[in-house]
Amino acid sequence: MLFNSFSFLIFFPVITLLYFVLPYNMRWLMLLAASCFFYMFFVPYYIIILLVTIVVDYFAGILIEKQTDQKKKKRWLVLSIIANVGVLFVFKYFNFFIDNINTVAAFFHWNYSLDLLKIVLPIGLSFHTFQAMSYTIEVSRGNQKAERHFGIYALYVMYYPQLVAGPIERPQNLLWQFHKKHSFNYDDVTGGLKQMAWGLLKKVVIADRLAEFVNPVYTDPHSFPGISIFIATVFFTFQIYCDFSGYSDIAIGASRVMGIHLMKNFNKPYFSSSIAEFWKRWHVSLSTWFRDYLYIPLGGNRKGKWRGYLNIFIVFLVSGFWHGANWTFVVWGSLHGIYLLFGSITHAVREKIRLAIFGNKMKNLGKIIQVAVVFFLVCFAWIFFRAENMDKALYIAKNFFTGIPEYISGIGKKGFLWAEPIVMNRYLKAVWFEYFLIAVFIFAMLVVEFLQKKQGGYLWIKAKHPAVRWTMYFAGVYSILFFGIYHKNNEFIYFQF
Repeated sequence: MLFNSFSFLIFFPVITLLYFVLPYNMRWLMLLAASCFFYMFFVPYYIIILLVTIVVDYFAGILIEKQTDQKKKKRWLVLSIIANVGVLFVFKYFNFFIDNINTVAAFFHWNYSLDLLKIVLPIGLSFHTFQAMSYTIEVSRGNQKAERHFGIYALYVMYYPQLVAGPIERPQNLLWQFHKKHSFNYDDVTGGLKQMAWGLLKKVVIADRLAEFVNPVYTDPHSFPGISIFIATVFFTFQIYCDFSGYSDIAIGASRVMGIHLMKNFNKPYFSSSIAEFWKRWHVSLSTWFRDYLYIPLGGNRKGKWRGYLNIFIVFLVSGFWHGANWTFVVWGSLHGIYLLFGSITHAVREKIRLAIFGNKMKNLGKIIQVAVVFFLVCFAWIFFRAENMDKALYIAKNFFTGIPEYISGIGKKGFLWAEPIVMNRYLKAVWFEYFLIAVFIFAMLVVEFLQKKQGGYLWIKAKHPAVRWTMYFAGVYSILFFGIYHKNNEFIYFQF
């Protein structure tokens, strides 16, 4: 079930009402049944996969906790991880490896090839697999007691707001909340609904409108001039943020309405002044997962500077591969790894240059330039995330700046409307009106996020006069209703992971 669907518009208030009406000891059962129904809206029989991994990890957690012998404890943990990673490999990566083996075989003119599996990737498999793994790892570390209530543990994995695209929760934050009795709380309900509305606006008004321009260019980049490629890539930079952070806002808000608080997943990442800062603000639940369960176990930076750099690069390589079974994602992750390593190695030199050029009096200007550079680097890397294959990605990367000098020159000679529209089958005036709407909504979003950053999240709006607040609420709802893009195939981008 999609958050931006009519079905969810009915599902959410019904489930929330039942949650507060039902006795406390029945709520977990209702939420679990609702989560199963929510998931089965996509591909019903794939719920069996979830059930199998839930059973494995439930008993693995209990067996791990019972063991006093560290070797036996580790053995059960390894078996649990193998079960989870095994399911992930079969459904997400098996065909990728077989396809690459077949490519190598064809190159050497071998006379056989392996058949690909005819399966569809279950929605959100990477998310709930990582959440399940965090449970058994934390139990083995002694940071979390094994959950004896099977229904509560199943709910931990299947909790519908964050089931298919996160945030990837930790058991210490979520499990105890399912045992707690939550009463109706006005601040949680209103705050959650506002966050849901903000997320929905980012998704249907900004992200889905940008998709109308991005999809044609990235589907057939050879048919578009360089300026179209450049604009589409910048558009995708905002599209993926509004799409994914929009989902997270709806998930966190829907959960907050019931009094269950999920971790923050985004923190104004495009205001970052370094790549390291960007990854502290982007998809926080995943970046901290890799930090705690991969980077630190690899040794972190405890084994020397250069070993630390290697560990960072491994983490980003794996992170790229986590996103998808395609070489484009590997390149995307590697690019961010290179960015981060270059930034770490050259930090001292760049600080001296920054102080020499800007000093302390012009530090704000220096910060703005840093933010712009980081945005550009992130924008360029998104090419490999969005492109369907390496051929298209390389073509787009090669032509990223092609045509810009001619475009600027053409504006000077023929006027602003000379530019060829990105979507060729629309009327020129309609396209420029769309550009105007996009510019207005992106600017408004950035202003709101800047105010949130400066004045403490959503608290800044509470200080406003009621007339101002309600004008903003009305403008948001009006935008969703009249400027939202509603298509059946407008799934959230991260559902594919």
